[in-house]
Amino acid sequence: MAYVIRPYRDDDAEVLAEILALAITDIGPHAYSPAQVAAWAARHPGARRYRERVAAGDVIFVAADVDDRPVAYVLLEQDGHIDHLYNHPEHTRRGLATQLLATAATYARKHGMERLYAEASDLARPAFQRAGFTATHKREFTIPHGDRDVPIHNWGVEKPLS
Repeated sequence: MAYVIRPYRDDDAEVLAEILALAITDIGPHAYSPAQVAAWAARHPGARRYRERVAAGDVIFVAADVDDRPVAYVLLEQDGHIDHLYNHPEHTRRGLATQLLATAATYARKHGMERLYAEASDLARPAFQRAGFTATHKREFTIPHGDRDVPIHNWGVEKPLS
């Protein structure tokens, strides 16, 4: 299947929210417990947040299929922080994360950013590493969910752009 990487459009927001939810609930259980997946998924408020983020200056690049429907995306903040990198479960292992990270790096260099950095899940860490990021440390933290705090972890990753 052919894909194209393109900038976010406002009508992508609902589909990106679906991609995020499906990635967490369908792929997340390969590395995280049911409680961790539920807490992780509950942190994301939906489509309106993408519109708010773009209005605030964040940049989103979308991998779209032949019908121009988003199947993966990366969200880059103005300081080089990659806040989201998600693939639809039916479109994993096709190099889309690598292409999206390369697009984000090109954009970041053109806009004077000196590095990219992120907090990568166990599942995303290999994609970041293939794209030239180095895992700097494991982050252990909790996510409030319901009446308790759910312990979870991810990885600090970074890539210098100079």
